[in-house]
Amino acid sequence: MNTLGIYEKALPKNISWEERLQLAKSLGFDFVEMSIDETDERLARLDWSKNSRNEVSQAIVKTGVTIQSLCLSGHRRYPLGSVDPVIREKGLEIMAKAIDLASDLGIRVIQLAGYDVYYEKKSVATRSFFIENLEKSVALAARKQITLAIEIMDDSFMSSITKYKRIKKQIPSPWLQVYPDLGNLSAWSENDPGYELELGKGAIVATHLKDTLAVTDNFSGKFKGVPFGEGCVDFLGCLKTMKSFSYNGPFLIEMWSEESSDFKEEIKAAKAFLLPILKEAGFNYEY
Repeated sequence: MNTLGIYEKALPKNISWEERLQLAKSLGFDFVEMSIDETDERLARLDWSKNSRNEVSQAIVKTGVTIQSLCLSGHRRYPLGSVDPVIREKGLEIMAKAIDLASDLGIRVIQLAGYDVYYEKKSVATRSFFIENLEKSVALAARKQITLAIEIMDDSFMSSITKYKRIKKQIPSPWLQVYPDLGNLSAWSENDPGYELELGKGAIVATHLKDTLAVTDNFSGKFKGVPFGEGCVDFLGCLKTMKSFSYNGPFLIEMWSEESSDFKEEIKAAKAFLLPILKEAGFNYEY
């Protein structure tokens, strides 16, 4: 049975890791995806002491709930493709520290945001810098046996598995794979989600479950906070496609309810929507 995880930002922010993992367990999840985003608070995790890392490791052992993946969106602020060499160097430093943290905590996959740059203007140069530094990052990850997985994004630079495959041709390493987000993949009108997922056969290491509102000529899309079932994602079609090529990796419910007083009910509603569809598609989840 495929494991089912929950994004850290779906759970309360100001609790210990033992409390967070125990809460995830009580809600029926196998693992939590950690966030290292662009805030100073979460970037500071990259400099956790040995004692702090040991506390998290002990929480994993005590609860039996793992941290299987790390969502590294801190590169929004310090992109690998920046035209500023100081920013690029900071991006590589963040990458190296994230790989070390993942290794220390037993995290198997670092999900990379598929941006060359986020706040800067995109160009041929920013793409070139991104590829150059991604290759360096993959080499670092290979030494620690950590998989780097590029997320299909809310950004035209990496809006499809087709675009991931182009980069994979340039960096043909087993330590570089793809992490599709069904919402992001479905929001771009030029994508055929079923074809794109089939294209990822053998390269998909994990999958985000999230709904979105589609990008149109007059609308830039909505990629966060869309209630499940109210967006554009054909979950049954996407999941049946993945079942057809025997996808056995984890699924991760991506939500941003960490500030909500009703987070438990929101998570339960998401599971009530998704689990019957997963089961109908052939994934053996009890609900």
